[in-house]
Amino acid sequence: MKQLLSTNDPTEIAFAKALLQGEGIATFEMDVNMSVLEGSIGVIPRRIMVADAEFESAAKALRENGLTPYE
Repeated sequence: MKQLLSTNDPTEIAFAKALLQGEGIATFEMDVNMSVLEGSIGVIPRRIMVADAEFESAAKALRENGLTPYE
């Protein structure tokens, strides 16, 4: 798996996941529990991971919709 997005913005996470789901790209969200433990003050960003084979198409989908993928 490769890291596609890392952000503290929950709306960005929701948008990216919905966008990728619409493209048929499976995602896995990491650090959800850590951000809850730290009190949701935004210190620990959440990460969206995708399969290595889907990284390029997922990154392209994010770029086309105004999000900056982690590269």
